[in-house]
Amino acid sequence: MSSVTTAEAGADADAALLALAQRLIAQAGKASATGLTRLAGGRNNQVFRLDTANGPLVLKRYFTDARDTRDRLGAEWSFISHAWSRGVRVVPEPLACDRAEQAGLYSFVEGRKLTATELAPAHVEAAIDFVLAVNAPPRPALAPGSEACFSLAEHLATVERRVARLAALDEDVPHVTEARQFVAAQLQPAWAEVKANILRGAAAAGLSLETAVPPDQVCLSPSDFGFHNALIDDQGKLTFLDFEYAGRDDPAKLVSDFFCQPEVPVPLPVHEHFIERLTDGLGLDAASAARCHLLIDAYQVKWTCIILNDFLPLGALRRAFADTGAWAQRCAEQLAKASAKLDLIGATSD
Repeated sequence: MSSVTTAEAGADADAALLALAQRLIAQAGKASATGLTRLAGGRNNQVFRLDTANGPLVLKRYFTDARDTRDRLGAEWSFISHAWSRGVRVVPEPLACDRAEQAGLYSFVEGRKLTATELAPAHVEAAIDFVLAVNAPPRPALAPGSEACFSLAEHLATVERRVARLAALDEDVPHVTEARQFVAAQLQPAWAEVKANILRGAAAAGLSLETAVPPDQVCLSPSDFGFHNALIDDQGKLTFLDFEYAGRDDPAKLVSDFFCQPEVPVPLPVHEHFIERLTDGLGLDAASAARCHLLIDAYQVKWTCIILNDFLPLGALRRAFADTGAWAQRCAEQLAKASAKLDLIGATSD
């Protein structure tokens, strides 16, 4: 039996990837690729720049695993195709996809990531404008977004599951002992207090935990929405990216995710303004606005859990697929971020 060297296996993988790219390019009617370069920054997926005679394109391969059944390609392709069909041009153009290979071809977006220090009110307004444009009627019947919630009880149960998962961490992940101590001594008690506050607030506002969000109060959400998933060009135009979790959802989850994502933090003092603009633009009722206010701290806890995903077995698999490297250093940084995120509970000004 002949053996295959690592170099040969790598060459075969590169050839297969280029062949996939050429098939999608042909499907889209674009010029053939002359080069393929891996791009940094993909947390759960693999992203490549394809150089062609007519300019660059982007190939995206989506992570799949039997224990994670989310259709990342389907969610992103449906959402971005809807946005493009409505004339929304602050997202990449969808060009072609291969569902069997879990791969999509998109236009290349020039730009860079915003930093927290340069984030300005105009950028927040652009994000709100994007949400309102995507939600202009009539809205298509997209599938529910990842971890979509349609009642207060579902929001609480979703966070509860996230916290519970962290009771069983991967023994092989660096700094797992410190992570376990953080979960037991800080995260779990904080969640118990936040949950109790939400239950009291819902009762005071006359909100039922089990009552479903009415269909006319459901929105199309980019999900995982924030400036960590955006690029800004030299003219100051923002383009929003990464909709692999998008779909129908409660506006309260969209708002909470936007303010709780940790990479490019949005100032909490504009939380109220964001809610007011969505209330006016989407026609939200008093119950929907109340959920937006009530749930922000639940999502601070949820995002603390998300930051700690690297300590879970499946999280380790996703990071290995995305090949982010520097594993021990990353885990130490994630622990520090989780602690900082938990400290934001109660920090909203509304």
